[in-house]
Amino acid sequence: MTATEPTFLSAILAWLFSSTPHVLAALAFIIAGIWLSRVCERMVHRLMDSRLSVEPTLRGVLGSGVRYLVLGVCLLAAIGQLGFQTSSLLAVLATAGLAVGLALQATLSNVAAGIMLLWLRPFKVGDQIEVGAISGKVFEVGLFATEIHSADGVYQFVPNSELWNKRLSNYSRLPRRLVTVRVKLLDFDAIEHIRRWLADDLEKDPRVLAEPKPDVIVSELADDYITVTVQAWTVAEQYGAVLRDVTNKLPSIIQRSRQLN
Repeated sequence: MTATEPTFLSAILAWLFSSTPHVLAALAFIIAGIWLSRVCERMVHRLMDSRLSVEPTLRGVLGSGVRYLVLGVCLLAAIGQLGFQTSSLLAVLATAGLAVGLALQATLSNVAAGIMLLWLRPFKVGDQIEVGAISGKVFEVGLFATEIHSADGVYQFVPNSELWNKRLSNYSRLPRRLVTVRVKLLDFDAIEHIRRWLADDLEKDPRVLAEPKPDVIVSELADDYITVTVQAWTVAEQYGAVLRDVTNKLPSIIQRSRQLN
């Protein structure tokens, strides 16, 4: 090999020297994209919170969508700086995306379920829901999963497909709920006193709706006991408090009836 022939090392060094500006530009695009995508996500959240009347249910998805869009544009610009044809790259990515999609069917099913949940809106942020063994208050709805906080303070990260493919109960969707409490009585003579006192207490409670009127009925009559069912309508936000108070009042009312007899 003569001295005029370039060596392999010199060729590498020459390529690095000539490509350094493009590599640095690509790194700059990537770093700027990561920073700019986070800034844009925060700006979208701030804009939706302060000026736009956007439901909190859509807040997380829209913010994430803007972030990934900005990051994707910056990545394409970085790849273009390295000399790749972006049009050919997009075709390759489309083919690779199909293969990845087939391999990640479960993940894509969560995305599809998330889109359907956002479109049909069976629940929103702040609603109390129950799906199978999952129950709690919806904290955030994402494109892949939903964050739910249970009543006992447990964080639940639930894939959207789990919420979409099962029967869902939303305890906050309707404005009113029916409070129902059942109690078995052994004293047949006290039934009228208990019914009257319960009805009076419910009618005096401002949280109980006047219409439909609260009712206390005998729902079961056996040889050695009577089952009394208390029913009262209230607003959904007061359901838990009214249910707790009615349940707590029953022992004292039953005790009062026994003292009369």
